[in-house]
Amino acid sequence: MTLTRAASAEAIGTAMLLAIIVGSGIMGDRLAQGNAAVALLANSIATGAGLYALIIMFGPVSGAHFNPAVSAVSAWHGRLPWDHSIVYIVAQLLGAFAGVIAAHAMFGLPIVQISAHVRPTIGEGLGELIATFGLVLVISLGLEFRTDAIPIAVAMFITSAYWFTSSTSFANPAVTLARATTDTFAGISPQSVPMFIGGQIIGSAAAAIFARWLLESNCDS
Repeated sequence: MTLTRAASAEAIGTAMLLAIIVGSGIMGDRLAQGNAAVALLANSIATGAGLYALIIMFGPVSGAHFNPAVSAVSAWHGRLPWDHSIVYIVAQLLGAFAGVIAAHAMFGLPIVQISAHVRPTIGEGLGELIATFGLVLVISLGLEFRTDAIPIAVAMFITSAYWFTSSTSFANPAVTLARATTDTFAGISPQSVPMFIGGQIIGSAAAAIFARWLLESNCDS
């Protein structure tokens, strides 16, 4: 595939992912009538199911990263040229904001919003570190041992991480930035964004280093 087609797949895939995350959050919140657990359940199931379908659909075209952390780690591992990684990241960011706009338009909400959902605790930052560490590790080791299982493994991990992390598992810098522009169930206030992205950077770097060490140990044995 050409870089143009791959970048287009990343942009559309990320846009659809954000439309799923934000749209299911809005729908779940409306139907749950104040029950946050039910709203989160709807949000997590929709996200996991949608993510599985998107990876199946776009994986053969671009690798279905939809995540700057995944693209950067792929470049560091030598699976993706660095210049291609930068193009992927730009496409992901543009797609992410487009997906939020689409969700707002579908539900008749103001297109331009700033989230007031403050996520201020160190525990939530740690949650992002752990969620991103787990996601990158699932992908890195899955590419070595079970490529065919990556779509379901990623989808199931993210679904579970909605529930076992205090942050509800953004695990994606593009998703985090875009969700700062929706004042809905899935939103995050701009002042909370730096801590979340910091946790994601640390988590993805730690996972990349750990995966490389594991794989080198496996080769040595």
